[in-house]
Amino acid sequence: MKHQPKPIVPIPVDQRAKAIHQIRTAMIEKKLTQAQLADAADCHEKTVQNLLGGRTVRDQTLFDVCTYLGLDYEDVRDNWHGSVAQAGAAAGEPAVGGLERQATGGVAAPVYMGAYTREAVDHYLGDYLTLRTDFANPDAIVAYRTQITWDAEWPSLLFQECDRPDAPYSHRGRLYVPASSSFIHLVSLTKGAMRMIVVSQLDRDGLMRGLITTLNKQRANYVPISTAIVYAKRATADEALGTITAPHAAYAEYQALLTGTISEGYARLVVP
Repeated sequence: MKHQPKPIVPIPVDQRAKAIHQIRTAMIEKKLTQAQLADAADCHEKTVQNLLGGRTVRDQTLFDVCTYLGLDYEDVRDNWHGSVAQAGAAAGEPAVGGLERQATGGVAAPVYMGAYTREAVDHYLGDYLTLRTDFANPDAIVAYRTQITWDAEWPSLLFQECDRPDAPYSHRGRLYVPASSSFIHLVSLTKGAMRMIVVSQLDRDGLMRGLITTLNKQRANYVPISTAIVYAKRATADEALGTITAPHAAYAEYQALLTGTISEGYARLVVP
């Protein structure tokens, strides 16, 4: 019997109106143009135009846009794909996000990221107090939050920096967890520019310690720079954030965590 192709069911654009309204409203609140949003989400302006026109875009693009705009990705995604689920049901297909996602391998990260499963890395999920030395002032400490979540669409751990004093430079990226190492990697990649953080695996005290390597502006140019960094998993939200200097009550605790990263052997800085 000759195989019959599955019918192609068009997606009614008007069913995505709620998701598009959420995105447009957030753009207005942040006073963003389509070009600015495209640059922030690391995509082409034409992609943003397609998104706002209700045309098909990758879920990764939708995630990046929602992350930058501060929208609930899952809520926007459900509104966006509501038409897909209904169209699939009409064609006799399983709904997106249920059994279909499991069947396509949405359980483990890709091999190049460590092939880890969600069950194996559940303990990483949560909010972290993040500490590093201020690049411009080595006597000061920069403190902000990092949130680690699980991305079911592209199975892997995600990190998103929040509450940084230099908010426009906040990073988001993915976690690489090699099975044969006691260290993990937090990597962000934007238009070819890569920032890498190598830290120890989460210990019983809820700490990850290591080095951040990135670019920092020195006078007229950007130059590579590296320093100690600490992630402290905290259940409360009352930690001091921002640029912390010696007179601050939290300075001694934060500084001890950073200096301990080097003195206790979690990282090593070699100076010729």
